[in-house]
Amino acid sequence: MYKCNSSRLRGLIEQFSQFGATANGGVTRLSLSKEDVLARDYFCEICIELGMDIKVDDMANIYAILPGKKECPPIVMGSHLDSVEKGGRFDGVLGILTAIEAIRTLNENDIELEIPLMLVNFTNEEGARFDPAMMSSGVIASKFSKEKMLETIDKNGITFQEALQASGYAGEQGNRLTEALAYIELHIEQGPVLAAKQRDIGVVEGVLGMVCYEITVTGESNHAGTTPMSMRKDPMIVASRIISSLHEQLSKIDEALVFTFGRMHVAPNIHTVIPNEVVFTMDSRHQNPAVMLKVEKLLKGLASEESGCHISPVKLWGRETVLFDAAICNEVEKSCHDFGYSFQRMFSGAGHDAQYIASFIPSAMIFVPSIKGKSHCEEEETTFEDCAKGADVLLETVLTLQKKFSMGEKYTLNS
Repeated sequence: MYKCNSSRLRGLIEQFSQFGATANGGVTRLSLSKEDVLARDYFCEICIELGMDIKVDDMANIYAILPGKKECPPIVMGSHLDSVEKGGRFDGVLGILTAIEAIRTLNENDIELEIPLMLVNFTNEEGARFDPAMMSSGVIASKFSKEKMLETIDKNGITFQEALQASGYAGEQGNRLTEALAYIELHIEQGPVLAAKQRDIGVVEGVLGMVCYEITVTGESNHAGTTPMSMRKDPMIVASRIISSLHEQLSKIDEALVFTFGRMHVAPNIHTVIPNEVVFTMDSRHQNPAVMLKVEKLLKGLASEESGCHISPVKLWGRETVLFDAAICNEVEKSCHDFGYSFQRMFSGAGHDAQYIASFIPSAMIFVPSIKGKSHCEEEETTFEDCAKGADVLLETVLTLQKKFSMGEKYTLNS
């Protein structure tokens, strides 16, 4: 077994944290921004130094390829370099940097590859600048229309197509990832489970299914001081009752179900005026489709009228639970055993590029702990020791796959 160089990995993490560094130790590196382009340039520079060939596709996804003896589809590692605004130093980028460290370890030990290795940086995973999240992996997986994605506009009125051209990373459609023997993505957990259970590694079996509903409650505006309580049609009161009732009912469905009332708009939003409309969202996630059906049944079963107000639930979007390749997950677990690292089988509650790539390439994910479960904030933290353990497991899994694939073994989707 080969161990990665933890101090070298730490230095790499610290180097990339300078691209878009914030005053409080975080990162703002929005997709295709000048900060993102600087990180991309440095990423390409490192990969070229490691003997890798660089290709870029029409969605600005960057592919760095290390050739093997055999001419065959590669084993792919990847994640993303972009961040949310005032995000952390580890989210996304750690998957790229641990893969770089794995390749550096291969090179310094003169390990000859039978199967090519590919490292991918996916564009606009966060969706923080351009909606939706996982945009470019979604396009190459045929989940989104490229034409519609190019028209997406950021808060400054710049389209994705304009940002793409300005970045210098507009490549060719023919360079898209279309086939591979396996895809593995390392990521911070972004939740508190691994740290709370004192586990070194998360063996990720899939991504939770989810639904997001928007519920509109429409009433009547009137003067806050002159309208008797008995004569009001107040959507704020009705919305609060709905939220309280849903919270009570959803809590009884399954202890693993998570749900969030995350966004609320009130109109006209004036303290002296009874609102005429309240709009709020409810996001819910669970791995079992039967549980998600119960959630939707509750939402669809909301009364259409209450206290003179009209209630309208609308499904904004949803996704089915994504299962990763069982055989590759087993190889990740075996690598943990080989190093003596503790691990936890788990599902991801957050979305990742891997969930789309899994639709056409056998895929798996590796999680490392997030201290206090913090992510998408400047306080996001993972110990460098845990980062190095993740890199070790990533490298060992890749080497095992190399050996098995070179002997003719193949994994099928969700084997």
